[in-house]
Amino acid sequence: MVNIQFPNESADYRAAREKLLEAEIALRAQVEEVARQRRQLPAGGALKEDYVFDELINGAVRQVRFSEILPPDKDTLFVYSFMYGPEMDAACPMCTSLLDGLDGQMAHISQRIGAVVVAKNPIHKIHEHATSRGWSELRLLSSADNSYNVDYYGEVDGNQQTMINVFKRDADSPNGFTHFWASEMAFAPTEPGQNMRHTDMLWPLWNVLDVTPEGRGDWYPALSYSQPVTFGAL
Repeated sequence: MVNIQFPNESADYRAAREKLLEAEIALRAQVEEVARQRRQLPAGGALKEDYVFDELINGAVRQVRFSEILPPDKDTLFVYSFMYGPEMDAACPMCTSLLDGLDGQMAHISQRIGAVVVAKNPIHKIHEHATSRGWSELRLLSSADNSYNVDYYGEVDGNQQTMINVFKRDADSPNGFTHFWASEMAFAPTEPGQNMRHTDMLWPLWNVLDVTPEGRGDWYPALSYSQPVTFGAL
């Protein structure tokens, strides 16, 4: 199928790799087909209300409405619900891992769309965690004083929930936006040994581990590691 061969590989390896490649190509086609179906979704429901969030700008807390988040040259808003509420002793390690990677991509993402991270904690607590991670590009909002989390499934039965929601600007819709898509696979049944995987395509960690012999394994990221990674002297 492809005219490549690596040093010292066996015929059995090449045959198995070619078979795997067929599956990878089929997966690529399936990913694109799902993306096509997603793009063709009809308009969702109107934004429930013009939520007011807290934001920290130059050390001062200001209030920003949902309708004020997007710059005038953008029409799409990506909202990541970050599991970090006032009842939690620490931020979710899984969300933190994903956002570690997303922070580095925001300069690129912001060329096309608007994107924010919303958490239930007061805004100063959110920024304390962001500072500890070195985040500098993520736009962080607090939903401590509104019902956004509950309305859009960032909170379920009082518990914080990872959720991605995408909204589209719509001048004809009440509050100026319609809901476009959400990571509803978070609530779908899973196969044995799997978690929801509703955000995994955005997450470098799992995509890297999936191409290794060890795979993901029975392992999850932590907020810190007792033995830091060290490299030999150059």
